[in-house]
Amino acid sequence: MQALPKSRLLQFVEQAMHLARRSVARYSSKFSKRRYTLHQHIVLLCLKVRKNTTYRTLLDELIEMPRIRSAVDLTELPSPSTLCKAFNQLDMTVWRVLLNLSVTLLPTNGVVGIDASGFDRSHASKHYTKRTKLTIQQLKVTLLVDTRANAILDLHVTTTRKHDSKIAPSLIKRNTSEVAILLGDKGYDDQNVRALAREESIRPLIKHREFASLHRAWNVRMDADLYGQRCQNETVNSRLKRKYGAFVRSRHWWKQFRELVVRCLTHNIDKAL
Repeated sequence: MQALPKSRLLQFVEQAMHLARRSVARYSSKFSKRRYTLHQHIVLLCLKVRKNTTYRTLLDELIEMPRIRSAVDLTELPSPSTLCKAFNQLDMTVWRVLLNLSVTLLPTNGVVGIDASGFDRSHASKHYTKRTKLTIQQLKVTLLVDTRANAILDLHVTTTRKHDSKIAPSLIKRNTSEVAILLGDKGYDDQNVRALAREESIRPLIKHREFASLHRAWNVRMDADLYGQRCQNETVNSRLKRKYGAFVRSRHWWKQFRELVVRCLTHNIDKAL
């Protein structure tokens, strides 16, 4: 019988396992029970996000996925609480290292857009929230996206209404080697942002707020074709919400931040396939 080709799901798992082996040790410490490895935990957590499901549903589906279990070297399935505890224990720095490694899988060109979007902190019916006049607080997620491969280079998450111009400097400083041209809308029109970008040898292509005729003239003279690539940010924001959900499942803010980083990591691996 002819061997079946690899599915995209199997390729995703193999790529995630490859990144996990490059980024973390096999076990968390010498006192570990060594029943499951950190690599297995990372892959299963990424798989949960990719399938946009719960721990219990994921483990139930894995019973019927022998090729996936084989790729992760799973001889027995962990309990849902085991995966939940693993997610709590894996530090944000581990996920950021994985995110940085995932960028190397994609062909980037240094033309990077910056934009923010909102994610609900609770999954509630729109009809219910409208009838009860309930307001669901959102997370503000700012993404740094390479326009060639739609790779997410970095992200910033906040629960406050922090202005875009105050968020951009930290993202620029963390990614100076990856950014050659920075594309931004009028929300990032700030002299400090422009000055910082030029100090780091980055060309800021940011729309000016039109307070005077000179500002309008600068906007007209802007390279329209290059600036038009900023729409890739909207594409990535839409893709994240359509594929992985427009809300976060975690209840604690620090777990919500990690969940969004895992989504960005999952997006990059998916794009690499």
